[in-house]
Amino acid sequence: MVVKSQIKFIKNLQQKKYRNQNGMFVVEGIKTVQELLDSNIEPYKIYCSNSVLFPDPGDHIEIISEAYLKKISSLKNPNKVLGIFKIPEPRKVSENDWILALDDVRDPGNLGTIIRLCDWFGIEHLVCSEQTVDCYNPKVIQATMGSIARVNIVYTDLVHFIDKSEMPVYGTFMKGNNVQSTKLPIKGILVMGNEANGISKEIESLVTSKISIPQPRSRKARNGSLATESLNVATAAAIFLNEIRRK
Repeated sequence: MVVKSQIKFIKNLQQKKYRNQNGMFVVEGIKTVQELLDSNIEPYKIYCSNSVLFPDPGDHIEIISEAYLKKISSLKNPNKVLGIFKIPEPRKVSENDWILALDDVRDPGNLGTIIRLCDWFGIEHLVCSEQTVDCYNPKVIQATMGSIARVNIVYTDLVHFIDKSEMPVYGTFMKGNNVQSTKLPIKGILVMGNEANGISKEIESLVTSKISIPQPRSRKARNGSLATESLNVATAAAIFLNEIRRK
């Protein structure tokens, strides 16, 4: 049985303030919880409404009713398992491969997808500006589908981080060199900007090369109007990372 104080504690973890205070975050869904249990991220408590999923539960696993799971869940239709995990200490960022840097990305779905992309393309380090949405936001966690367990995510002063790095810095812009024909090095920093405003002026001044995704010559829609002017930041990240790994 989940007592009232536990319900309040779990609900509070939906907010960044309480996640930071307690050093914990909430994960929902069988797949994502299992991914984290199989990782080095330390579990604090796992609540499950189906004993079949954990036939040999340990000390940190508690079987509860569907009704209680609904009380602690942030989802309209809870997915049988809710886990509380301890926020891991980020590792030191090494400069032996490409690093993806995010300059003020605000949408949780975008960040979650970008974390999955880092996992897919083998990008070990994701460096985020302090204004970027919290990676332990429940919506971000849901979107990562467990990839958060395999990507080192660091929040820092991005201007300072880039300024002190010796690696080349590739900024993504609407107007830049065609990434498909750009000779990319074996390592560097790839910077993605804010959904609405792109890369900030401070970061732009540190960029050594501006790159962009080429648009088809004919961009007219069927009704004669112009096609979309830009790509979603997560979609663009997928294209840039593919080009980095392809070369």
